[in-house]
Amino acid sequence: MTSETLLRRFIQTLPRDLVLDLYDACPAEAQKAAEMVKEKSGLTGRRARELIGQARFRMQEQAFSDLCLLHGGHPLDGDLIPGSDKRVYQPFMRFQGPEHGIILGLAMMSEAGKLPVKNMSRVAGVSLNYHLTPRLAIFDDETCPKPGDIFALFLCARDPADAGKVQQIALGVIDAEYDAFVEYWTIDEFLKAYAPAPSAIPEPESKSKPRVTLKKVQKPFVPPNSDDGAKGDDSEGKAG
Repeated sequence: MTSETLLRRFIQTLPRDLVLDLYDACPAEAQKAAEMVKEKSGLTGRRARELIGQARFRMQEQAFSDLCLLHGGHPLDGDLIPGSDKRVYQPFMRFQGPEHGIILGLAMMSEAGKLPVKNMSRVAGVSLNYHLTPRLAIFDDETCPKPGDIFALFLCARDPADAGKVQQIALGVIDAEYDAFVEYWTIDEFLKAYAPAPSAIPEPESKSKPRVTLKKVQKPFVPPNSDDGAKGDDSEGKAG
C-alpha cells in the first residue's frame, strides 16, 4: 500500500472534526493536569513531575475515549483485536471505513517522532499492520494476519521544558514488529489532506430596477412671482 493510498484511507475513515477535537484536547488536558498537581497536591520536584505525567495521560485518555465515542468510534468487542485472541488493556476505538476500519489508540512520546513505549496492547494492535510493509508472499501462511483493519496511534510528545505543555501532536502507524513508523504525520500535515470546507457563496445582487427613479438633473426651484419665472411662462406661451 502506497503512502498516498494509506493517507486517503485515513481521510475517508477518520472524521475531520474528531482530529480537530483531539488536537485541542491533548494540550488542554496536559495543562489541566499540571495546574491540578501544582495547586492541589503540595508536591514539588520529581514527585510533582511524576504525578503530572500520570495525571496527564489519564486525563488525555479519558478525553480520547469520550471524543472517539462522540464522533462514531466503537470500543473493541471483548477488548480483543478483531480476528484474533489478542487482548488489549487500553481504550482502542474502531472507526469503520468504506471497506475496512481503523483502530485508533492513544500514546505519549518522550520526544517528537520517537516510538512510544511498547506494551502488550500496542504490540497486539500493530499485528494488524502486517501487510503494510513489503514482504515475500512465500513466507505467508494461514496463521498470518489477513489484510483488513489498520492500527494507528494518536501521539502526543510532551514538552521537556514544561510538563504542562505539548511539543508535538501526530498520527502514527507502526510496523508489525514495532521497530519503526510506517507512516508519521504531524496533525497539521494530516489536516491538510482533507478537502477544504466549502465557503459561503455570496448571494447575487438583485438586478431588478428600483421602484423610484431619480432624475439625473434636477432643475432649481423658482418661486412663481420671481422675474425669472414670469419670463419663462411668457416665452413658453408665445406663438412660434
